[in-house]
Amino acid sequence: LPAEKNEATMARLTIASAAAALLVLLAAASTEASPAWSDYAGAFDKSLQFFEAQRSGKLPADRTVHWRGDSALTDGFSQGVDLVGGYYDAGDHVKFGFPMAYAVTMLSWGVLEFEKEMVAANSLNRALDAIRWGTDYFIKAHNEPNTLWVQVGDGDSDHLCWERAEDMSTPRTASKIDASRPGSEVAAETAAALAASAKVFRHYDSTYANQLLMHAKEIFIFADTFRGRYDDSLQCAKKFYPSASGYQDELLWGAAWLYEATGDENYLDYVARNAEGFGGTGWAVREFSWDNKYAGVQVLLSKVLLAGGGDGDYADTLKQFRAKAEFFMCACIQKNGGNNVKTTPGGLLYVADWNNMQYVSSSVFLLTVYADYLAESGDKLKCPDGEVAPAEIVAFARSQVDYVLGKNPLSMSYMVGHGDKFPTHVHHRGASIPSVYAVIDTVGCMEGFDAYYNSKGADPNVLVGALVGGPDGHDGFVDDRCNYQRAEPTLAAAAPMCGVFARLAAEPAAAGNSRGYQPPQESLHIGGTPLEFVHTVTNTWKTNGVDYYRHVVTGKHACGHPITYLKLRIEGLTGHIYGVSATQEKEMYGFPSWVTRLDVDDKLTIVYIQEGPAAKITVAEYKTG
Repeated sequence: LPAEKNEATMARLTIASAAAALLVLLAAASTEASPAWSDYAGAFDKSLQFFEAQRSGKLPADRTVHWRGDSALTDGFSQGVDLVGGYYDAGDHVKFGFPMAYAVTMLSWGVLEFEKEMVAANSLNRALDAIRWGTDYFIKAHNEPNTLWVQVGDGDSDHLCWERAEDMSTPRTASKIDASRPGSEVAAETAAALAASAKVFRHYDSTYANQLLMHAKEIFIFADTFRGRYDDSLQCAKKFYPSASGYQDELLWGAAWLYEATGDENYLDYVARNAEGFGGTGWAVREFSWDNKYAGVQVLLSKVLLAGGGDGDYADTLKQFRAKAEFFMCACIQKNGGNNVKTTPGGLLYVADWNNMQYVSSSVFLLTVYADYLAESGDKLKCPDGEVAPAEIVAFARSQVDYVLGKNPLSMSYMVGHGDKFPTHVHHRGASIPSVYAVIDTVGCMEGFDAYYNSKGADPNVLVGALVGGPDGHDGFVDDRCNYQRAEPTLAAAAPMCGVFARLAAEPAAAGNSRGYQPPQESLHIGGTPLEFVHTVTNTWKTNGVDYYRHVVTGKHACGHPITYLKLRIEGLTGHIYGVSATQEKEMYGFPSWVTRLDVDDKLTIVYIQEGPAAKITVAEYKTG
């Protein structure tokens, strides 16, 4: 009997050990089932880091890219204008206004479409910071009527040097457009960026949004009144960012964004009157980029139609825009009767040999937002090869994103710093030269070429989040710093993907929503737009030579659910404030003692009195119930 008991005990131990081993194997399999190319949340986080790495000017202390330092702190000074700030375009240190403005427009569009998803990823505030870094610069660049500074630095001299931004020795000549040297493309694109960002900031900082919108309207009038190609006016731009499509697409684009931001039908009327003459309803295109905006205009105006705005005087025109938008969609998803966008053998959209990734990024964005527009209206895409449901469009867009992040014949992530295998010899000066904090001595213009550009060593600074130019038409890629056509990252490639990453990251989180995401009712939200702030100055007076202002800020309910908890961040407050209660955290305020919740029809009124500029009020956290 003791022997039998011992055998039974041993049997139980053996079964238990086998079960434990099975659990370990299942856990390992679960881990392996989440490859890097499906980590969309990580890709979203990294893409915002890339924009930090591209910043020019005085960098904030709380930056996450610690190998970068301050640079170009006197841009524009020699010409009597402050042009400090903005973004470096790519692997060089020129600030090209045209693609920079496009990047800010696309970042803003991403926030407008995928704001909740960005809140869920806890990165909305960083996305807003990325937009504001660009818009602050555009406001500086529009320093007088009918004038816009559109470039800082000279591409030819800049490309003759391989040096860090912090060591720049090349000329920082600034170039502008004005009434005698027009540039409708870059002016209208800048107007679009400012209009789109004004809508983004409307809920967070109404004073700033009004400022952005004022500049957007003025710059659009300038672009339309003094028509002309900017690369005819500025030879310095022609070699690097020539305008192949002309300026008419940008005029439509700028007007469409002003309509989106304001609801003013004068802008919609402008688009309708010029739709045929400017090519908006005539051009059927298979690319969308910093240069060619036709597909973007067509999708943006299709949104108006699909949202129920197509019953009035503009219905026929909007339907024509939609028809051209659907040509683009069908061409991308390979259902356009043979008139499709080319793809590599591995399935990646392939538009151009030089920096193809920018076209992949922009196409994926339009596919994703259009699929959501269709889903929300209960409609389908109608292609020559059959109808396509919104979910199928998103699935195709996801396949492109997966390819970019590593699900491809080379198992190579084309986002730097993402996954186990990614480019380590990026065509980027700052990434390839040790940081100013690692090598304090100046790295000279030609020294950089000799010691770092031609080096076979990996980049000492990982340019996290950068999307390089990508593979060739046969899915091949050479990780070589000299391979600028395929190894250089750009703002234009990175910007559209930010919103898509956020959208895809949120999709598996919940079901029952056409976008695959539904925020939990009782969870804590970081940032977001539960309140729309409207700021007014109701009184002003002078005391002892100092001007004082009475500010009234009304928080109008905007989230559709009762707000049970609220934390506001109020920056720049120097006077007394009423209507909120201070917390123990610096600059943080909550409900006043007499308010425990805000129902859907309620408003929160905040009053403060101070000298100088207005305080900035934003939502830090909130709960709905």
